[in-house]
Amino acid sequence: MAPSTEKPGSVDEYIASFEPEVQAVLQKVRATVRAAAPGAAEVISYRMPALKQHGVLVYFAAFKNHIGLCPPIKGDTELEREASVYAGEKGNLRFPLDRPIPYMLIGALTKLRARQDAENVAGKRRASKG
Repeated sequence: MAPSTEKPGSVDEYIASFEPEVQAVLQKVRATVRAAAPGAAEVISYRMPALKQHGVLVYFAAFKNHIGLCPPIKGDTELEREASVYAGEKGNLRFPLDRPIPYMLIGALTKLRARQDAENVAGKRRASKG
């Protein structure tokens, strides 16, 4: 089954629009990002599944030959180095479907984004009080 051109109404609908092999990978990515940011909510944004806390933490999506994860990751030199082998244009990550998906890396990147999101909100609150 090819992905629909219509906007999916839920993450479940999005995942169901793919072949079973890709569905299995997407479900595991979904479980990984949810475990890394348990307080975040699932949303569909730009026709892709996303995890949102105060802002969007990560988007993940299936493409013809890879699973994409965005936005680009910054702020942790070690994670940036580890993720650099998967960097596509604009820094978005591409995990080829014909190679093992680095779920531990995806989880670590999501945890970093959740921490950065919380720090950003806390910084804005401090600035507005000061």
